[in-house]
Amino acid sequence: MGLLFSRMFSSLLGNQEARILVLGLDNAGKTTILYRLQMGEVVSTIPTIGFNVETVQYNNIKFQVWDLGGQTSIRPYWRCYFPNTQAVIYVVDSSDTERIGIAKEEFHSILEEEELKGAVVLIFANKQDLPGALDDAAVTEALELHKIKSRQWAIFKACATKGEGLFEGLDW
Repeated sequence: MGLLFSRMFSSLLGNQEARILVLGLDNAGKTTILYRLQMGEVVSTIPTIGFNVETVQYNNIKFQVWDLGGQTSIRPYWRCYFPNTQAVIYVVDSSDTERIGIAKEEFHSILEEEELKGAVVLIFANKQDLPGALDDAAVTEALELHKIKSRQWAIFKACATKGEGLFEGLDW
């Protein structure tokens, strides 16, 4: 009987699909996170010029994940990818305290974009394994997340190279 209900709900709900953008400054760990989620392992990466797009299956959700380059010259083009996005994963290099202010400015400009008004936001405070890395509370403060009142958001400590915190974020 349980199998019947399981099949019935599965056919009614089916697999959901979502479009997710992975954004953040260059060297934050976006590509490492993408391939860790997709392949379950760390792959050697180089700075992303343009984008990487992969499909990630997690539980009953299929994510089309767009990893966009984070260099200063590329950031203005992020908006070309905003339409039809259900979620944004914003990756912060927690050990890059010199650029946390730039990360905050870019993050808040993303939140102001009309095409992302309905998108939920997941923040990964990445590189927790590095010396001097800010914890999630310090990143929350630095990004002024308390100012976000009009959308769902969450922040998780992460270490992409070890796979820590990534699936907890997706579970959220």
